[in-house]
Amino acid sequence: MKNKKILVIGLGVSGISCIKALHKLGAVIYAYDESPKEKLYEKLQELSSIQAEYFFGSSDIDNIPMDELDFAIKSPGIKYEVPIVVKLIEKSIKIISDVEAAYMVTEASFISITGTNGKTTTTTLIGEIIKESGRNCKLTGNIGFGIFDDAMNSKKGDVLIAEVSSFQLAGTYDYKPQISVMTNITPDHMDYHHTMENYVEAKFKNVINQDENDYAILNYEDEIIRDYSPNIRAKKIFFSSKRILDKGIFVLDGKMVYKNEKDTIFIINTKDIFIPGKHNLENAMAAAGAAIALGTDVGTITKVLKEFKGVEHRLEFCGEYNNVKFYNDSKGTNPDASIKAVQGIEKPIVLIAGGYDKKSQYDEFIQSFDNKVKALVLLGQTADDIEKCARSYGFTNIYKVQNMDEAVKKCFELSEEGDNVVLSPACASWGMYPNYEVRGRDFKERVKYYGGSSTQSR
Repeated sequence: MKNKKILVIGLGVSGISCIKALHKLGAVIYAYDESPKEKLYEKLQELSSIQAEYFFGSSDIDNIPMDELDFAIKSPGIKYEVPIVVKLIEKSIKIISDVEAAYMVTEASFISITGTNGKTTTTTLIGEIIKESGRNCKLTGNIGFGIFDDAMNSKKGDVLIAEVSSFQLAGTYDYKPQISVMTNITPDHMDYHHTMENYVEAKFKNVINQDENDYAILNYEDEIIRDYSPNIRAKKIFFSSKRILDKGIFVLDGKMVYKNEKDTIFIINTKDIFIPGKHNLENAMAAAGAAIALGTDVGTITKVLKEFKGVEHRLEFCGEYNNVKFYNDSKGTNPDASIKAVQGIEKPIVLIAGGYDKKSQYDEFIQSFDNKVKALVLLGQTADDIEKCARSYGFTNIYKVQNMDEAVKKCFELSEEGDNVVLSPACASWGMYPNYEVRGRDFKERVKYYGGSSTQSR
């Protein structure tokens, strides 16, 4: 990329990582963000030692020397309809993602994890297994601080364990991970992709360039993945939490096993997996499949599955007050993820939901309550839509609030001894919070605050 003229679109985590990496590579850097310059002071300070030309806001787009550009790197969350991207497309300038850029500059191996839900837990679990095995690895992508910069700092023999989103995969062309993992595919991000077909097409870019020297770890119980699998050229390791497979990873008499052409290999008693829920059993199977494909000793896999305590914001236990347990599932950013949370927690549940409107449908989410949810506390843009859907199914114990403070306070009022209070919004955090992490931490802080008051007053 030396002397290439490259435009970076967006000055978030991904964009800043790209600028740092491009600087090391000797590229000629242009950068654009739709926000005004004064709002980006801290980020520009971070980049002050790097030679780059910056442009701000739609009024500055015409000043970008587009005819000189070799290509552009778009930050994942920026939609293809925004003016800067539309103009690049009109001028036939290639637009890639940070994942594609990372793949271009490193000889490290990629384990690439995607899916609607389970990505973060599976990615983290794979990382723990590979780290325990003694190999040099790095968690990156959605879960890290910038995949391009991480790729620049890696070498041959290293393993980049990348959680990749549909946004990132949509901007890939040659990306070819040595091991791909597909956890599941259910409707999500329709506000970005517009159609389910576009969303599915982006997801399968995780496997489309793989060949017979690579591995694909696939959820057999996901119909979309199973139906597509004959098109995948990589060696396939299926996993299933529901049935016995001819080959792959499955449950046999309460034991997770891996069956290949020759043997059936014991991995772990399912009751010994520390993290709860069927969805986490599937995450553990996916992680085990990736580790096996990398040649990891089964004993190492077993050890980590017994000890791994999960990730922050994914059914994270965050306190018990007056015999009421509180769980932070802020990572539940779509209905399917929150369905899994409801299924993974014992009743009765007081549930906090609602947030940014991604044009999701909530019927299956409400139906999953199945007499487990005793009260629903709603906030955010989608509160009215979720309430309307819930009432159409006869669920009426609904409370609408303005913010997280009011939501947690209401949950303390509603909950009784033996209840479980769960934040699992079924929606993104945008509009109220910059990301699900900030939302989850706000929930935990409110729980701690009202929990202390509650414990003293009762």
